[in-house]
Amino acid sequence: MSQPRPDEFKPPPECPVFEPSWEEFRDPFSFINKIRPIAEKTGICKVRPPPGWQPPFACNVDKLHFVPRIQRLNELEAQTRVKLNFLDQIAKFWDLQGCALKIPHVERKILDLYKLNKLVADEGGFDLVCQERQWTKIALQMGFAPGKAVGSHLRGHYEKILYPYNLFQSGANLYFCPSCRGSETDSLQTPFCFQVDLVVCLVCGSGGDEERLLLCDGCDDSYHTFCLIPPLPDIPKGDWRCPKCLAQECNKPHEAFGFEQAYRDYSLRAFGQMADAFKSDYFNMPVHMVPTELVEKEFWRLVGAIEEDVTVEYGADIASKEFGSGFPIPNGKFKVSPADEKYLKCGWNLNNLAMMNPSVLTHVTADICGMTLPWLYVGMCFSSFCWHIEDHWSYSINYLHWGEPKTWYGAPGFAAEQLEEVMRKLAPELFESQPDLLHQLVTIMNPNTLMAHGVPIYRTNQCAGEFVITFPRAYHSGFNQGFNFAEAVNFCTVDWMPLGRQCVDHYRMLRRYNVFSHDEMVCNMASKASTLDVVLASAVHKDMVSMLQEEQKQREKGKKMGMVLTKEAKYDHLQDDERQCARCRTTCYLSAVTCSCSPGVLVCLHHINDLCSCPITNYTLNLRYTLDELFPMMNAVKQRAELYDEWASLVKETLEAKLEKKKGLQIFRSLLAQSESKVFPDNDMLRRLRLVTQDAEKCSSVAQQLLNGKRQTRYRFGSGKSCSQLSVEELSSFVRQLYNLSCSLPQAPMLKELLNRIEDFQQHSEKVLADEVPSVAEIQSLLDVSFDFDVELPELPRLRVRLEQARWLEGAQQASTQPTTRTLETMRRLIDQGVGLVPHPSVEKAMARLQELLTVSEHWEDKASSLLKARPPHSIETLSAAAEKTSSIPAYLPNCRLLKDTVRKAREWLQEAEELQDGDCTPMMDSLSDMVLRGQAIQVRLEPLERLESLMIEVQEWRESASTTFLQRDTPFTLLEVLCPRCEVGNVGSPKRKAKKGKESPRSNKKKPPRLNTLSDVEKALSETRDSTSAMATLEELREREMEAFSNLRAANESKLLPTADCMDLKVCVCQKAPMGAMSQCELCRNAFHSVCVRDPSDSCETQPWLCPQCQRSEKPPLNKAVSLLASLRRIGVRLPEGDALHYLVERTVNWQHRAQEISQYFNLPELEERPGTPPTLTRWTVFYTEQRCIPLQGLSHDLEELMVEGLLLQVCLPEVQSLFHVLLDRASSQHTNRCMSPPQDESTDCNKHMQFNSQGTNLETMIDSEKKAKRHLEREGLNAEHRGKDKKHSHKRQKMNKKRPASTSSSPRSDFSQSDDSDEEMAVCPAERCQLPEGDEVNWVQCDGSCNQWFHQVCVGVTAEMAEKEDYICVRCTLKDGHMRK
Repeated sequence: MSQPRPDEFKPPPECPVFEPSWEEFRDPFSFINKIRPIAEKTGICKVRPPPGWQPPFACNVDKLHFVPRIQRLNELEAQTRVKLNFLDQIAKFWDLQGCALKIPHVERKILDLYKLNKLVADEGGFDLVCQERQWTKIALQMGFAPGKAVGSHLRGHYEKILYPYNLFQSGANLYFCPSCRGSETDSLQTPFCFQVDLVVCLVCGSGGDEERLLLCDGCDDSYHTFCLIPPLPDIPKGDWRCPKCLAQECNKPHEAFGFEQAYRDYSLRAFGQMADAFKSDYFNMPVHMVPTELVEKEFWRLVGAIEEDVTVEYGADIASKEFGSGFPIPNGKFKVSPADEKYLKCGWNLNNLAMMNPSVLTHVTADICGMTLPWLYVGMCFSSFCWHIEDHWSYSINYLHWGEPKTWYGAPGFAAEQLEEVMRKLAPELFESQPDLLHQLVTIMNPNTLMAHGVPIYRTNQCAGEFVITFPRAYHSGFNQGFNFAEAVNFCTVDWMPLGRQCVDHYRMLRRYNVFSHDEMVCNMASKASTLDVVLASAVHKDMVSMLQEEQKQREKGKKMGMVLTKEAKYDHLQDDERQCARCRTTCYLSAVTCSCSPGVLVCLHHINDLCSCPITNYTLNLRYTLDELFPMMNAVKQRAELYDEWASLVKETLEAKLEKKKGLQIFRSLLAQSESKVFPDNDMLRRLRLVTQDAEKCSSVAQQLLNGKRQTRYRFGSGKSCSQLSVEELSSFVRQLYNLSCSLPQAPMLKELLNRIEDFQQHSEKVLADEVPSVAEIQSLLDVSFDFDVELPELPRLRVRLEQARWLEGAQQASTQPTTRTLETMRRLIDQGVGLVPHPSVEKAMARLQELLTVSEHWEDKASSLLKARPPHSIETLSAAAEKTSSIPAYLPNCRLLKDTVRKAREWLQEAEELQDGDCTPMMDSLSDMVLRGQAIQVRLEPLERLESLMIEVQEWRESASTTFLQRDTPFTLLEVLCPRCEVGNVGSPKRKAKKGKESPRSNKKKPPRLNTLSDVEKALSETRDSTSAMATLEELREREMEAFSNLRAANESKLLPTADCMDLKVCVCQKAPMGAMSQCELCRNAFHSVCVRDPSDSCETQPWLCPQCQRSEKPPLNKAVSLLASLRRIGVRLPEGDALHYLVERTVNWQHRAQEISQYFNLPELEERPGTPPTLTRWTVFYTEQRCIPLQGLSHDLEELMVEGLLLQVCLPEVQSLFHVLLDRASSQHTNRCMSPPQDESTDCNKHMQFNSQGTNLETMIDSEKKAKRHLEREGLNAEHRGKDKKHSHKRQKMNKKRPASTSSSPRSDFSQSDDSDEEMAVCPAERCQLPEGDEVNWVQCDGSCNQWFHQVCVGVTAEMAEKEDYICVRCTLKDGHMRK
């Protein structure tokens, strides 16, 4: 938006605008009296009628003709007109000098000669300004920029144009002669020295230099051009006037300024066309689109512009009596519709308003056009009405019927003299010639100028259908925005009466005529005293008192001057212009002075001396009423007003009472009731009394509510303001109002005490609010106290804000004291909460500290995160340094804590790694793997980690190599499972055996160590061992369990294959079906398998021991490969369960080889070396047969059997195992052949039968004898401690069992051996094919019910105690024998 120019018009403030309701609008005088206290402060006001009030326009448009006034805008403004008058005088001066005036330009602007002349005069004149070199100052004062030598130009123009004129004004050019320095007398007498008939210069008296003599065109006097002051450089070309003629012409009095009448008579339509065309052409846009602000600024610009001459016309002061009012009137020519008849008698109809009863102008007998009869105004754009006040300082009301707005400016009545003084000061030249200039309505002055001199000015835009009211002595002016039609009239109310009297005195001073006689109007009202309104009667009485006092005084003065003649004069029968004072033009009514010498001339009593030169005794005092007639009139009015005056006096006394003299509210109520009962008029005093009483009652009610605590519900922590609450200032003002009331209220002292408490609260609050860090409890206590006050406390919002701040500061402080809970989220939340708080230094400081901490924390959090996520990871030194820096940050930072924890873990890991490297023990694979995993999880560059990872890779490669070496393709077994002794061995026996074992186990009081039941237990046990020795011991224990389990498994499977009553009940093979057809028997577990289920046709020619799929667990590589794998593992330097198992396997294999050699020597076995095997033979049963030979177990030495079993369990390929297998197989075959040839005939049958059904056809006695000798030899030599201990244990068991076993009643094949040297041992062994040597306090026996009558351990033959008691038991041999015999 562009800035306004310095000289651009600035609109004054708006005046009040009232919009009455229909009830208020009903009585115009009541409404005007109601708004008067407000509106008279601005001088003018605007009234908008209620919606729907639209009177019809009753003026006859076609018959309305008028001659408008011509207005030149730049002549309206007072200061502009002064400048124009000055320029006219200068132009006239130079025109009479024969030169045309040309106003020069300076800096591309027309030079303001008036301002230049005034400034030079103010500085002391031309000579003094030149002497003191003040021309630069003059240039600056005229608004020229400095530094452009404008001062010299101004001096030249002044000297050329203004200086001669000023010399002429001072008269210096008439008496000063430059060529003659004599006295004035000499200069005047000089011309008489020459002859009379010669043309001589009147200044120097010389007739020489005739070519330089000038002849005056007015008086024919002659002057030299160089004798003139100032001298003329050249002879003027036009008419020239001498100084004397010039003075005569220029000193002629000026004609009074006034508007010229136009030469054209306009109809309303023609004037409108002209007005619209002018505005549209001027602004170059449609009239209705021109903004009022633009028109206003342009109007005041044109008014002040000398160089622009814009002329408009204004149809003003058109008499409505002649052309008809714009409002409808009764019996008028305008036919009113029934709907509009209400406007005929409406009080706002200007034809009715002036003459309504409340208007005192109804008592003026004559019709005064413009005052009691409305005037019409037809305006156009820029047409204006100049500053003026209404006649007799009356009210005026203006209604705009239609058209474009009318812009008004007004000053209040109290500023009237101030406005006049400012205009006289700024344009004194105009008032010198026209003292009553402002009453001529021809002078305007810019409101901005008046406002700059302290005059209050207000404005408004009156639109169509709106009223503008001006108040007594309120100066007003304005202009029209465009073509419009307005109507105005004057009216006077009771309150105007004193001002009307004052106006008459003012007119007398100005010698201005009266529109009507004020004294006549008062006397007319007094003559009708009985019908006057009491308020009007009171006002008339007061006016008459002052009037009669002045009249009596002047009459006595006249008598003292010598007037003795008196005469009655009916001045009310004369026209006003026939009874005007010859001196002051006042309309005389009560009295006048005349003289017979001057018929028709009269003066008022104030100007007796101005009548004529005759003696005063010749004067006649003309009286309308004598004093004896006037006083009774005044008393009648007094009696009418007396009742009201007494009441008014009491009201006045009551209203003006001070301090202790104030009356109570009840007195006011009684006075108000008295006014209502006696129907006193609704005047200012009554309204004031009513207003004061109402205010007092309201104040009393509010005060009582405040004291009683009757207030609207207010939430304890709500911020909403109760609509009934007062602010502290309002309460203080209310208390002052209580004390300033005209009545006394008892609640005032109590409210004063309440106010004191509130002020104490405010002081305490201010003290708390001033604290840097206030206490939350203290603020809360203040807030609690505040609820006792039913006022709006400005401190409450601040206290609530401060409470939030204090709570926030407390939270921030609490967070700072507990760094472990001060997380980033907590800090961000505190900052977010702090941002929402009202700014405060303490909060801002805490926020700054918190923000700084948050910034640092976020920086280190991000840095810690980046350090931890770095790839490759940073060194521990870098992370330690960063962690050390974060330790000083008082906040809980997860990443920083993770960084510290990472550094701690890294140090612990490095320490463990160092201990692992420096330790004597070889690290376990699990520990190494755990360390590697933990090291990889630590986001730190750990130097030993790479080496450990390489170790892990080597170990993994070793595992893969070992797995390739040992594991079969698609094997279900793991490497550890293959290398370790077995902890889980198939089906360990029949249900009978399991039940028996379960039954006997509780009988044993021996505590056994926890057994390794699963592979995971084994792996865990190996991982927990500290060294290889412990691992070997664990595996040794597992080997013993393995051997024991296989021993039981072999016995159970072997007993299963003995001929029974029905072999179809057996469940064998992997398919768990009965034996049938070609079968294969596993050399290790001794279980039978269908050849079609387990054997590959390509394996039919194998000569090595056949193992079932469950027993053949690995590829069984050569021993040297196993040793090589073990050596490579030792080079790696890591222990793992598979390594310990391999180590044990190698040691077990080597130990087995040594045992095998030793046992082969003591059993006289052939050299155990690899040799070709014996082709398999078919051994047949009744329903199935085996495809290969197996080592017979019956009669086989326990040590040899154990050696063979352990050899088969070894997971390496040894030639000794195959050799031992063939040796035992061949040896058993040879012994079976020898035995079949040697026994007697009776036994051959049994031998043949045995050979037919049992593939183990071994000479039992020979094998047993050989085993006994070997055992005795081993015991004596002590070669194997383990075997010795076991044999002793078995011997002890056998001794105990011999004591328990009942005596044999029949002989048996084994009975012969019972009488040998080793009878104790033999007695402990039952004749079962595979005696298990049971142990315990009780050994249960069962006797064969067959032909042999031998005793067997129940557990060895699979018989329970219940079966032994209820069923017959027949051993295997008897069963075979009986079956053979049956065949």
